[in-house]
Amino acid sequence: MSVVPKVSLIALDLDGTLLDANDRISARNTAAIRHALDGGTRVALVTGRGVSEPARIARDLGLDMPVICCHGALTKDVRGNRTLAHMPLGRDHATALLSFAERKRLPAVIYTDETFVHITGSGEFVEEMIGTSYRSVKSFADVLQEEPTFIRFFGAEALETVRREFDGMPVHFRHESWGEMQELAITHADASKRNALLRLCADFQIPRENVMAIGDSRNDLPMLLWAGIGVAMGNAHDEVRRAVNHVTARHDEDGVALAIERFAIRAA
Repeated sequence: MSVVPKVSLIALDLDGTLLDANDRISARNTAAIRHALDGGTRVALVTGRGVSEPARIARDLGLDMPVICCHGALTKDVRGNRTLAHMPLGRDHATALLSFAERKRLPAVIYTDETFVHITGSGEFVEEMIGTSYRSVKSFADVLQEEPTFIRFFGAEALETVRREFDGMPVHFRHESWGEMQELAITHADASKRNALLRLCADFQIPRENVMAIGDSRNDLPMLLWAGIGVAMGNAHDEVRRAVNHVTARHDEDGVALAIERFAIRAA
């Protein structure tokens, strides 16, 4: 019988993992995280989202580890409001992609200066992007003084068009689907959740065998395979569930809590 290593760090994806279908964290998930924290286990959020929402969740849960955001392109110490690592998309690549998007009128959003930016009147995929983390501009050229962290394209047509036009560009293309929603996120070639988590563990001297990672999507898979214990959600893509050794319940069935209770709390 194999011995389960002590879990020193739990790396949690948000959407489809810690958050339920209504973007809420269940009482059982919250209790399991706090139990793990009380036992000395660290917990880090690892997400494709921008900084603001993961930072709020980290504060609400009492987490003191840095937050890995933007598909691994940005790591932030939210307590000290310090950027620990940032791998922006090069300006030349971003300019080419966004100029093409504007010419073809493709629905696109960029994340720059910790804010999502879209073109005014960009259409159905981005019309609900309002609030302090979003703003609209007449042209992306207005905000390209700084290198953006990543770019998002929405809809199957935009995804196919961009991949065909920029197939040889040395960047990282991430295709995700959320029900009928199709998204292509483009980051620096070396930006990934796995790489960011590896660096974070190196900084805190946490061996990979003492890391448990939980996620559901294709961009979580390298992180799940790298961690000592990789756990796929019950609602994860088929290819993700097949690739890992452990599968927990769905995100709306306390899957995170069940995994923590099985591997982290029991072994603490």
